[in-house]
Amino acid sequence: QVQLVESGGGLVRAGGSLRLSCAASGRTFSMGWFRQGPGKEREFVAGISWSGGRTYYADSVKGRFTISRDNAKNTVYLQMNSLAPEDTAVYYCAATPGTVAAERSRYDYWGQGTQVTVSS
Repeated sequence: QVQLVESGGGLVRAGGSLRLSCAASGRTFSMGWFRQGPGKEREFVAGISWSGGRTYYADSVKGRFTISRDNAKNTVYLQMNSLAPEDTAVYYCAATPGTVAAERSRYDYWGQGTQVTVSS
């Protein structure tokens, strides 16, 4: 069983930065960050392989967000820069024993989410 706990969300002005953390218990897996904005479907944001050697990003966040992990701390991070109001969403981390994927169905474990609000 894997438990995931996100933290680091909050209110920030457009152009600002936030760093989200996801602390995991149990085994190390490939990890992903997803987000769900108001009235929208949950969408893939970024993913990282279990070793951290491969990373993947949605086009909408490429060049602004960076995913990383510290396996010694069992923690995955999402550094978000140049935030815009359209980044407002609940951000979820997720774990999969398989390879990183953009499909929600590939992930077996989910955190409770952390709210990110970007004001204009």
